[in-house]
Amino acid sequence: MTRIRAGVVGVGRLGREHARILSELDGAHLAGVHDVDGERATRVAAGFGVRSYPDLTALLDDVQALVVAVPTALHHDVARRALVAGRHVLVEKPLTRTLDEADDLIALAEERDLRLAVGHVERFNGALRSSEPYLHGARFVESLRLAPFQPRGTDVNVVLDLMIHDIDLVLGLVRSPVESLHAVGTPVLTGSVDIANARLVFENGTVAEITASRVSEERLRVLRLFQPDGYLKLDLAAGRGEFLRRRAGIGPLEGGEVEVPLHALSDLVERIPLQGDGREPLRLELEAFLAAVRGESSPVVSAREGRAALEVAFRIGRSIERFADVALEAS
Repeated sequence: MTRIRAGVVGVGRLGREHARILSELDGAHLAGVHDVDGERATRVAAGFGVRSYPDLTALLDDVQALVVAVPTALHHDVARRALVAGRHVLVEKPLTRTLDEADDLIALAEERDLRLAVGHVERFNGALRSSEPYLHGARFVESLRLAPFQPRGTDVNVVLDLMIHDIDLVLGLVRSPVESLHAVGTPVLTGSVDIANARLVFENGTVAEITASRVSEERLRVLRLFQPDGYLKLDLAAGRGEFLRRRAGIGPLEGGEVEVPLHALSDLVERIPLQGDGREPLRLELEAFLAAVRGESSPVVSAREGRAALEVAFRIGRSIERFADVALEAS
């Protein structure tokens, strides 16, 4: 296996995890890290036995691929410098601050035949991966993502901070354009929206209800899917779930009549436990990125997919603003 020489820019909480995994993967060689906080970069680099680069240019000169884990406002600038230098790039979500910035990066990557991926790590969640054999045209999707408050990530609203994970998941599951949406949200502890709910209607008729909060007392990441043959409930935090599937030979019940003697719900449906394999989603994401860099088939989330999630997130943001204006007028 070809080992890809990689670096990490931004070694806060998440960037440090990227560096840790890259230092462990057989398919990678962690060349080093860079951070505007030089002391932090030195400390993290020393922990993994690699070099702390004093500036981004020096790091780019020494790698083939770069993970960008800096604040969202800096994504475009850092990723663009890497692409101009001819480096493959994985950018943490959200891809950029604006669609124009996203389009600029996508055009540059495609022009130079470079891989540009986005860190939508929930795509690699064990519960979701274990459900793939049973996914057959969900008609309704419900996502609930609650998290306690923490200052990290509050440079963007909760839609771009947390909800965008589920926007990406829903778009990947439904694979149909969004026909319409309506959203509400409100600030609670920050100057931007901290709690939001969005209802998306897709052209194929599927409906998705997405709720995200970063000011909750509990931590919860649940995805529910309703489809003609049953119901899936996925606990993304625990990496497991269940599928309640209509038993073979049990057809739709009409007029209150049943086709066989029944005494319990278990006579109608079978419960299929879904259990992830315990593999770390971020590790799988980085493996997919490195595979893409090597030109192999890969489930890595492309920049165009990242852009699609970003566009829907912005539409949700505009809907929240319109609703807030109407509510103020009504009051």
